[in-house]
Order: sequence, then C-alpha cells, then structure tokens
Amino acid sequence: MRWIEELIEAGDQAAIAIIDHDGARFTYADLVAMIGQLRDVLTEIGVRGGDRVLVVAENSASFAVAMLALAGLRAWPIPVNARMSADEIDAIRAHAGARAALFTPEASDLAAGHALRLSARPHGRLAAGEVLIAGPWEAVPEPVSVDPHEQVGALMYTTGTTSQPKAVMLTHANLTWNAETSCRVRGIRADDDILAVLPGSHIYCFGSAMLAAFHAGATVRFQPRFSVGAVLAAYRDGVTIMPAVPQMYQAIVEHLRRVGEKPDLPRLRLISSGGAPLDPDWKAGIEAFFGLPLHNGYGLTETSPSVSVTRPDRPRTDISVGEVVDGVEVLIDAPDQGGVGEVLIRGPNIMKGYYRNPDATRAAIRPDGFFRSGDLGRIGDEGELYIVGRLKELIIRSGFNVYPSEVEAMLTRHPAIRQAAVVGRQVAGNEEILAFLLTDGSVTEADVKDWLKDHLAAYKVPQRVLVVEEFPVAPSGKILKHRLIPTFAAQLADGVG
Repeated sequence: MRWIEELIEAGDQAAIAIIDHDGARFTYADLVAMIGQLRDVLTEIGVRGGDRVLVVAENSASFAVAMLALAGLRAWPIPVNARMSADEIDAIRAHAGARAALFTPEASDLAAGHALRLSARPHGRLAAGEVLIAGPWEAVPEPVSVDPHEQVGALMYTTGTTSQPKAVMLTHANLTWNAETSCRVRGIRADDDILAVLPGSHIYCFGSAMLAAFHAGATVRFQPRFSVGAVLAAYRDGVTIMPAVPQMYQAIVEHLRRVGEKPDLPRLRLISSGGAPLDPDWKAGIEAFFGLPLHNGYGLTETSPSVSVTRPDRPRTDISVGEVVDGVEVLIDAPDQGGVGEVLIRGPNIMKGYYRNPDATRAAIRPDGFFRSGDLGRIGDEGELYIVGRLKELIIRSGFNVYPSEVEAMLTRHPAIRQAAVVGRQVAGNEEILAFLLTDGSVTEADVKDWLKDHLAAYKVPQRVLVVEEFPVAPSGKILKHRLIPTFAAQLADGVG
C-alpha cells in the first residue's frame, strides 16, 4: 500500500513505529528502509505486480515489512498464520496460485518449520531479521491497476463459521478507508502504543490495529502469541490501546484474581473487544477490574472490517456493537416481530469479492451493493446495532426460533460456567439444542438443565449439555462452532455430559 509508505515517509521519522516481539525498537525511518530493502529483494527474485505471495508469520516487524513491501509492488500479500497445518497452508498456496512465500523465523519456530518444508532460501537480512523466501514458483499474475478501488492490497483467507474458508479480496481503497476510520472513531494518536496480540493474519489486527497505527504515526507493539504475563508486562511498559477478543481479557482477570493482584496500567486508556460475541457478565467484570469501559465493535473480513463501534466519548453499558460508522449503511433484512433479521451492509468497506469464486461473490453481494453478512441482528432505539447470532446458526426448535447467543449469555451467568458454545443439530422431525461448556468441574449436565429451566423458556433449554476440557478455536481465539459436533462426536454418542 503505497499510501501507507507515503504516510510513513511524511511523518516523524524518529518516532518509534514498532516494538518487536523481542523488544527491539524500530523507528519510522527504520521501517521505510526495511520496506525498500525487501521490495528490492522481491523484485530481484521475480515477484511482480499481481502475483500472490504468502506471508507465513506470527506477529513481528518482519510480518509488517513483508505485507507493506508486497502491497507497494502491487502484489497481493496473503497473511497466513504459521500455526496452520502444512495441509492448510498447501491448500491456500494451491488455491491462490502463489508465486512465492515469505516467513518470519525469528518470531515463530512454526514459521521456520514451514520455511524448511517449502525449501525457502535466505536472501540477506533486514534489521528485523533474516529474509527467507520460498519460490519463485510458476504463477500467472493478475492485472495491475492504478485505481485503488480495483487494486487488491491483501488477500485474506477467512476462518469463517463453516468448514470452507474463502479468499477475500480487499483493495487498497478498502484498507485505506478502514485505517482512517479506525483512527477517527477510536481517537488513535501519534503518542499511542497499540498492543498487537491478536494474529496479524486476522483482519481485526491487520486492518484496525497495525494499519490504523501506522496511519496515525503511532507505535505497534507486536506479541506473536497471547500470554497473560507478556500482556501485563506490556501494560507496565506503556501500552495505551489493546484490541482483543473477550477471552483474552477474561484470562487476564482470572489470573490476577487468582494471584490477588490488580493490573498496573500506567497509560492504558482504551480496551476494545471484537472477533467474538461479548458476554454481558464478562463485560461488567472486565470493566470493574480494569476501571475502563470495554468497547465493542462489529465487522467481518469482507468489510475490511469496520461496520460499527462504540465510541470512547459515549461508552455503552449494554452489549451492543455500537453505532454504524460514517459512510456505511446497515439494513435489517426481513425482520421478525422482534426486529431481528439478516444484517446487510453497504459502503466503502465492502470487499472486491471472493478470489476465484464468482458464484460465492454474487451470492454475497446483492446487485444493489449490499453485502449479506450471514449475521442476525437488530437496530436499537438509539440507532445502535445488536448482533444476536449467525443466520446459519439459528436453531428452530419445535417451530420456535432459538438464538444461540441468548442461551450462551444465560449459561455464563451460572457461577460454575466459564464459557459456553451452543449449536443446533438436526434430529428426526426437529432440531435439538446442544450446549458445550467449560466449567470449574462442580456441575453436571442435570444441574445445568435444572438451573436453566428457571431462567429460560422451556423450548430454549438445551437437550444436551456437555462439559468439555477445551473448545476447538481459531488462532484469533474464536470458537470454531462447525467443529464442535465432530470434535465431541464420541461424547455425544455415549450420552456423556
């Protein structure tokens, strides 16, 4: 994204752009130099505009340099979490028709392992570390455009709630708009220190943390993986903004309560949640512990990602995902009596489409430009947006609509339940409700069902409640609901709760 490079070059070159995973600090001048060096290397080995290039990485300065250098060449960077399996990475490489792959060995042993497997070779060093590149492989470049609304700036493979990820084409204009919007609605300033602990391969971290920080001339502090100890150390060292998923905040709260400590937050001024539903009790507990409002927001990979966000100057006490951002339209399609329907979105944030999948693109983007989110939501009296679940996750039990998020919210009010995930499963002539729980070990399936009967309508009470050791999750921490039933098939078949 040449626009980012221009902003970097025009800003305070002596300011700290990146605090790396190992504590190394790089100024904006350092960042500009590394981008230029890597761009020269990529050109020399034959990477062209329109080529698709994997960046197999965990959060680090090398990751940021690779993404920006590739986009500056008008190649299509594909951020790939190094925690993916060999089969998953090979599938992305094949689908994308990749020209090459870059790796971040200093930040990730797994990235180094993938580099070895794909016969990557060293191509010199940057200040942030060794340049390891696999390829070039045979590939046909896509057309290159000077129009930022046409030129792809990143190809993001979604985790999604289904088993088939899609390749989302986000343009330079999409990413520019999102960086500017994130800065404006969050009030990001040049003196901010933003903790990037969510995977950079996830649009929330890449678009709304890293690119937004560079747009503001702020500092990005990279952590390759979430660790309570590392996050607490970053707080002490001056982090001002932390975007995360709710489970990360909850883990921090539980740890500090266990050791009887309060967090040391000398500069922290904004904590925000996204990427997963926010439980109301968790929100209240996190806010009380941090002494800060926990902001919420909503977006998807296909929307670059910003759609709505709560504002720092008017935090909300409920679990709405805030007000729709300026320039974006949201409609609720075919609402029921409670005003709930599919969330439709239109604006400068909407992706160009799914790569090599025109049928899926046509199904997702209506002729009038509205994107079908697949999420169920409603608009509140003050214009705030509420997300109540996924359209495909809607459970129809005995003719009644059951929203999993509603059941999950009630389950986590039980003092013994730490986390809940609810899905539906077809049975003869009906659909049954399955609840999967992480607990403190003190409750049984019967206990939970009895408790729910006093708190939910009878048709919303799950037919099965399973206590499990851990959930299948994406690297971002999002529960992969489509994997719950196959993961715990034996437990379901045995009738064990």
